[in-house]
Amino acid sequence: MASGKDSDRTLGYMTRKDTEVKLPRPTRVKNKTPAPVQITAEQILREARERQEAEIRPPKQKITDSTELSDYRLRRRKEFEDKIRRARWNIQVWMKYAQWEESQKDYARARSVWERAIEGDYRNHTLWLKYAEFEMKNKFVNSARNVWDRAVTLLPRVDQLWYKYIHMEEILGNIAGARQIFERWMQWSPDQQGWLSFIKFELRYNEIERARSIYERFVLCHPKVSAYIRFAKFEMKGGEVARARHVYERATEKLADDEEAETLFVAFAEFEERCKEPERARFIYKFALDHIPKGRAEDLYKKFVAFEKQYGDKEGIEDAIVGKRRFQYEDEVRKNPLNYDSWFDYVRLEETVGNKDRIREIYERAIANIPPAEEKRYWQRYIYLWINYALYEEIETEDVERTRDVYRECLKLLPHSKFSFAKIWLLAAQFEIRQLNLAGARQILGNAIGKAPKDKIFKKYIEIELQLGNIDRCRKLYERYLEWSPENCYAWSKYAELERSLAETERARAIFELAISQPALDMPELLWKAYIDFEIAEGELERTRALYERLLDRTKHYKVWVSFAKFEASSAEQEEDEEEEPQEEIDATERKKECIRRAREIFERANSYYKDSAPELKEERATLLEDWLNMETNFGNLGDVSVVQSKLPKKLKKRKPITREDGSTEYEEYIDYLYPEESQTTNLKILEAAYKWKKQKLASSEEDYD
Repeated sequence: MASGKDSDRTLGYMTRKDTEVKLPRPTRVKNKTPAPVQITAEQILREARERQEAEIRPPKQKITDSTELSDYRLRRRKEFEDKIRRARWNIQVWMKYAQWEESQKDYARARSVWERAIEGDYRNHTLWLKYAEFEMKNKFVNSARNVWDRAVTLLPRVDQLWYKYIHMEEILGNIAGARQIFERWMQWSPDQQGWLSFIKFELRYNEIERARSIYERFVLCHPKVSAYIRFAKFEMKGGEVARARHVYERATEKLADDEEAETLFVAFAEFEERCKEPERARFIYKFALDHIPKGRAEDLYKKFVAFEKQYGDKEGIEDAIVGKRRFQYEDEVRKNPLNYDSWFDYVRLEETVGNKDRIREIYERAIANIPPAEEKRYWQRYIYLWINYALYEEIETEDVERTRDVYRECLKLLPHSKFSFAKIWLLAAQFEIRQLNLAGARQILGNAIGKAPKDKIFKKYIEIELQLGNIDRCRKLYERYLEWSPENCYAWSKYAELERSLAETERARAIFELAISQPALDMPELLWKAYIDFEIAEGELERTRALYERLLDRTKHYKVWVSFAKFEASSAEQEEDEEEEPQEEIDATERKKECIRRAREIFERANSYYKDSAPELKEERATLLEDWLNMETNFGNLGDVSVVQSKLPKKLKKRKPITREDGSTEYEEYIDYLYPEESQTTNLKILEAAYKWKKQKLASSEEDYD
């Protein structure tokens, strides 16, 4: 009998130990480095899209009499009901069913379908919307009201349902009903947009007092700065200055410590400015600057400076505010002229003042401090001074020639023989394009390719020429790109993709052939994959097989074998698509068997290779056999799982000694694989040793007898 500690009356005759869930022991991951081939979600989606079959559309039917119509309706209804039985959760099926019944003018059945759908998933607001639209479209007003009322009762937090309900009542001219619906909605305390919609509704019918009372409830429900500002602007728009001021005063009392208090004080001060009360506005600004932390008062400070410029002593304000900070920055750049962050802050200060000559002077002084060494890491921050200078001249002063001179001087200054910046070349070219100077942009990009070729420059230049439709220029650029970087698989793939988009299949194939013949490539697996996908897309199955064979001559990676086998298994569908005349078609089952046979041959070749030529790659061979087994399973009746199961290895847990740095030895567990042919060899060795031992024993007994 189990002890009281282990037993429990609710468990009957079982103990707690019997009810414990035993999880499998987690295996330790030996190699945690990333795989050499990284497959992204984008690649998976692109491949799925490329291999997607064309949509098969049913033929159109012509119905001639009522009997055919009845049969058609019965058949369609049975199809819809079958779909619903299979996927009751699929909302689209319900909607299509109801819309079809509606198209047949059978509104009662359509309504029944909508009700069944809602009974299954009443939380889906899309169903309610479509249901109500159906009722409104067919002018069943009371039914539509009933649907909307049920929807907002069950889903009061879905704003769209309320909006649609109110909109319908307003279109029907039922203003009192719409107002009543708004009142029901407001009881749920919706977001700000719901309250504002109610206010706009009342204002449309010139109900000012009602709108005011709604605003009062609005700021109580949402005591935020934006709500009070809207309320005050509403009062100001109606000419109620005293009421608007009272709203702002209430807001400052409640929200003086709020994170958005800066916005409130700025709006209050601007309101007093519009009311021709500069002293009140000045007092508000000073009160705000005293109470708001300096880190959150930047915009307030700018507004105050602008206000004083308008109503106070301009010279005194600018000298007091800007002069002190200017002195600090001058001191910093004098101590360390190569501190480019100080130059950036100094320029930003001058830009707030807006003196163009002064800003240009600071920029010229800043760019005169060239980094002492010709190493890129010292220039990375410095180059942004030139970029900001050029953008300032282009955007703020709109001086095209000075902008062009800034880019020209910057490109002259850079030591392109040691390093360069693709960003500055591209910005200069894009500036010329904005000025409609295409020749100048081409000249800059051409100089960039000649002096400091980079991937970014080639890509952008090709993109520009492709947008302009200059295919010959694109081809020349790709040739220059590949002369400069023949190992770049991205460039080869894009070049071939360009030719394929132009329906130049042979040129694309020749480019791929050139690419794979290169002695060194940065990502050859992507290039081979692109080439194989290209041939598959062109329907060239024999070429694809030849490509796989060439790839297997270079690498015997198990993924190549698996991909080859999967291609052969799926080639039946592609061959079926190529057949045109019915009398020449082969039986589909025979074709499928032939493809399965080819796939098996490839797996057999792969297994033989790992068995004979690379016996040390046990894990890869096991993965290959698992993929083969999965494929045979997927073949269904045509598959033969026993072919693979006889080759599957046994997993064995083994331990190997590892010597630590301090000289001690510890043991680490690892998974080993024992294949059928290895187990047979082991058994033969044991029999041979037993026979030898027996022979020795017989010989020794004979000697003793003699």
